[in-house]
Amino acid sequence: MTWDEALAAYERELRARGAAERTRRAYRSDLGQFAEWATGRGMSDPEDVTHRDVRLFAARLSESGAAAATVARKLASVRGLYDHLVRIERLPQNPADLVSSPKRSSKLPKVLAPEQMAELLDRIPAHTPLEVRDRAMFELAYSCGLRCEEITGLDLESVDFESEQLRVRGKGGKERVLPIGEPAQQALQRYLETARPALQVGTSAEPALLLSRRGRRLSSSDVRRRLRRWVREAAIGAGISPHSLRHSFATHLLEGGADLRSIQELLGHASISTTQIYTRVDPTRLRRQYSEAHPRS
Repeated sequence: MTWDEALAAYERELRARGAAERTRRAYRSDLGQFAEWATGRGMSDPEDVTHRDVRLFAARLSESGAAAATVARKLASVRGLYDHLVRIERLPQNPADLVSSPKRSSKLPKVLAPEQMAELLDRIPAHTPLEVRDRAMFELAYSCGLRCEEITGLDLESVDFESEQLRVRGKGGKERVLPIGEPAQQALQRYLETARPALQVGTSAEPALLLSRRGRRLSSSDVRRRLRRWVREAAIGAGISPHSLRHSFATHLLEGGADLRSIQELLGHASISTTQIYTRVDPTRLRRQYSEAHPRS
């Protein structure tokens, strides 16, 4: 099996599993780099690679200045490819399984305080169709804890006002049904009644819930660009991304008393360990919660 054959077969598997285009593109890039490196060392067949070769690849990346998170991601890509080769019985075991990933630096996610979140949303006016759309979009993102790709993937049929629920297709094509808060419902109804018809081009049958100025489905870059604008307007600091709204959603639920398993389901995390990042709060907040909750604090 050549590298091209192996990578093409793995991409077909990723596509069949419902992996997003961005995910597949990242795998193609990482594995293309690994294949080029291995071929340059005389390994023209993926089956020639040993765990020592994978370890050397990781070491070379680190020596070239790659961040620990980058090395870990590339190793995960290599591990995924060889898991595939094991599944199709081209190899008895995965050589990358014996190579540990570098420890990543542990950083708390960027989280807005509830007052900052309210300031951001309340500062979005409703004078133009785009402003009404943006208010609905970010109210919904925060109300439901959506990923950026989930925001852009919403269709008109995703919303059920009668049951006050939103049907979302997440990573790997997994679907979940989420409750929608009252402010988000109101903003969304205002958008559907006044702004979306103005953004719709002609008799377009575009199914997307959120439309661009040209009546098309929004891209992730559109969402990030519009959020940056309103963050500047609200003057709440730098480093705020659509994922910050998701982090804030989870953190505020946790602080309000929601249990971690419920938050895991709402976020669509496959593993509880991914959700546990939201338990790593700063010492000041931890001390405040301890003082408020412990009977002998």
